[in-house]
Amino acid sequence: MSSSPRASVLFVCVHNAGRSQMAAGFLSHLAGDRVEVRSAGSIPGDRVNPSAVEAMKEVGIDISGATPKVLTTEAVQASDYVITMGCGDACPVFPGKKYLDWALEDPAGKGIEAVRPIRDQIKARIEALVAEIDAQHA
Repeated sequence: MSSSPRASVLFVCVHNAGRSQMAAGFLSHLAGDRVEVRSAGSIPGDRVNPSAVEAMKEVGIDISGATPKVLTTEAVQASDYVITMGCGDACPVFPGKKYLDWALEDPAGKGIEAVRPIRDQIKARIEALVAEIDAQHA
């Protein structure tokens, strides 16, 4: 069996500071090296949302070292899946990619109590994504 990743996934949200960082953390944790994980933002923030970091820490995933990155055409071209979370038309579209838009509440400016349900929705979607990727490569 090849040691190369089965798929490459790019998570995109406006600031790359909350939803996309939590999604990237979950996917890296649940899929390991089976999937290449990227995240970016159309207008990246200065740092990852502290409430998102804390919410992920509660489930044993450390995203404190993550930093918001700017969305590039190259990142989209290099990804098999492009999952947007509220960035709308800012994401370039290329043939042959699978695009998903996850309607998730923006955790920006929210406390831990409001971020937990967003985190849990992201986890459920990531679990389904991992199952889909694994099924395609079984």
